[in-house]
Amino acid sequence: MTVLVPPRIRLIIVGDEILSGRRQDKHFAKVVELLSQRGLQLAGAEFVSDDQDDIIAVLSRSFATDDIVFSCGGIGGTPDDRTRQAAALALGLKLQLHPEAERLIAERCAENARKGMGSADMSTPENQQRLQMGVFPVGAEIVPNPYNKIPGFFIRNHTFVPGFPVMAWPMIEWTLDTRYRQWHHQITRVEHSFLAFLLPESRITPAMEELERKWPGVKAFSLPSVGDVANPHIDLGVKGEPKAAAEALAFLRSEVERVGGSLTPPQKP
Repeated sequence: MTVLVPPRIRLIIVGDEILSGRRQDKHFAKVVELLSQRGLQLAGAEFVSDDQDDIIAVLSRSFATDDIVFSCGGIGGTPDDRTRQAAALALGLKLQLHPEAERLIAERCAENARKGMGSADMSTPENQQRLQMGVFPVGAEIVPNPYNKIPGFFIRNHTFVPGFPVMAWPMIEWTLDTRYRQWHHQITRVEHSFLAFLLPESRITPAMEELERKWPGVKAFSLPSVGDVANPHIDLGVKGEPKAAAEALAFLRSEVERVGGSLTPPQKP
């Protein structure tokens, strides 16, 4: 049976409010969760300001890869929303009003009008401004937004969604399940760890290096308890394909004892 190896998946988060601390990012943890539910994992994440040149630089590098990328934030219609424009400039494309986005935005305006909020007349200045949220790089496809119908867009393996979690997360889920279903659960990965005592990292490092040579698909990790004077230890572990990871874990545990460490905490006097 042929096992498909998923492309790298990355996350870009746009917004001065995140960098200034005015708002706390919620996307990173949620995207990790959504990917994990589908047997996928995040390969990298990047935060970027609302400055258009900064966004262009990040997207220019990103579009040059074959990665699957999700970008959250900056696709609204106010002056601080520059992600749509930056994406077009990074790709050397013009912007145009997407016909499906235009229809969906008009539907949203009509729904609001029926509730006594605004007008269904798309020629009003307010609704003309709302239509700017459907102006995407030429060739982009829409990403449906179940919350309020105002879509995001997809182009060159990049999915652009709003910064609001209530909108962004369902849109990311839709993209994962519609565009990338073929990558779900193609590779099973596990992570195992244990605590090692009476052992400096420098003494176990050669064993970790040997482990990765013996099991090329497995990664070893070490997380020392810095500052825990009462009970110093290292959280040692491995992650990778289940069978290889289990073998590597047994090797690492035996190496801890071989070099003088302990798998149990020392007895206090």
